[in-house]
Amino acid sequence: MLKSYDLATLDEAAKARLCKRTAVNFEKIMPVVQEIILDVKARRDAAVSELTKKFDADFDGPIVIPVPPVSDIDLDAETKQAFETAFNNIQMFHMAQQPRRIEVETMPGVSCIREARPIESVGLYVPGGTAVLPSSVLMLGVPAMIAGCPVRVMATPPRKDGSIAPEILYCAALTGITHIVKAGGAQAIAAMAYGTETIPKVNKIFGPGNQYVTCAKMMLSQSDALVGIDMPAGPSEVLVIADETADPDFIAADLLSQAEHGADSQVLFITTSSDILERTKKSLEEQLSTLPRAEIARLALANSSALLVKTMEEAIGFSNEWAPEHLIISSDNAKEYVSLILNAGSVFLGNYTPESVGDYASGTNHTLPTSGYAAMYSGVSLDSFFKLITFQHLSPEGLKELGPTVEIMAASEGLEAHKQAVSIRLSKLSS
Repeated sequence: MLKSYDLATLDEAAKARLCKRTAVNFEKIMPVVQEIILDVKARRDAAVSELTKKFDADFDGPIVIPVPPVSDIDLDAETKQAFETAFNNIQMFHMAQQPRRIEVETMPGVSCIREARPIESVGLYVPGGTAVLPSSVLMLGVPAMIAGCPVRVMATPPRKDGSIAPEILYCAALTGITHIVKAGGAQAIAAMAYGTETIPKVNKIFGPGNQYVTCAKMMLSQSDALVGIDMPAGPSEVLVIADETADPDFIAADLLSQAEHGADSQVLFITTSSDILERTKKSLEEQLSTLPRAEIARLALANSSALLVKTMEEAIGFSNEWAPEHLIISSDNAKEYVSLILNAGSVFLGNYTPESVGDYASGTNHTLPTSGYAAMYSGVSLDSFFKLITFQHLSPEGLKELGPTVEIMAASEGLEAHKQAVSIRLSKLSS
């Protein structure tokens, strides 16, 4: 269960230990991932097929399948409606993020322009393993669709019989996925990064995954595969900040919703009320006993902490150091603290805004930076699927105006050819 601390009694070293995440032992798994990457690079489809049979499912048939028509997917009407509601909300929020064209005349005759272009081929990784995650298809597929990325490859581990869950197929159909790759793990990441006989090479890979997936993404982003990634991403996490107006049962439910993701998930609870702290601990035990994934959640809670502080400002100050993936402000006055929040992937304001709504259907994206990376990374958005290209255009008058400045600067750096590229034009303009 949660270990409790009083912030007033902690020295700087103890605070730093609380901010530290469970470290992934990349040194241990890198050789394994490297072997998989090299195998996929060399043997392509054959390697992906063999590794899929080894780790996920022993099935015959193609690795890449088309997305079936919506009418052919066997799901009940209520489930379809839920996915369609989530799709509509995510689409509405991401449509509002459309990049605008910028054109600025920085001086007479000198125009600087910025325009967005969609990334031509994207890889969307949807984890499998201990849970089916169709919500991740929506979170990645919707912005890729809106951006207009022509090739949208989704990789996901198949079930034991080699099939893909109908919930995932339905969301893939809604978002216009162009290829479904029945593979998971580092082998799926490598296949999308390099391309195979049947799997298109992608320019950028998105999506969360286990430590092997994360390691593969990071290694391949620095390799000859020439592939980008959305962000470093590790185990899921939540920080809940609560004052005396919070409901302990709500807090416990929010903490458990993250803890059930996996044994390596991390939760942190900060409160200004010792009464709320004790009642939350009691509610955690009561709710934990009812969960199908109780043992997984219990392991996560064993590596998590609760912290008593004097003020909400002090709590948010600690949160900014921890830089959580998900931050919940459990207070009737949550909106008053928005301006103080500097580092967080996604924030949930008030006692009636569970983190689950952002995971599924409010409209915001749930693909977020973890492990403290919220201090320097944003979550996935529509922008993530675009490249922003700058243009400039000078009229003859503009070059006459700006050219001497460039000549002086180039000469100061000893780059004569740079200077000459301007001087030769100015010379012809003056003749």
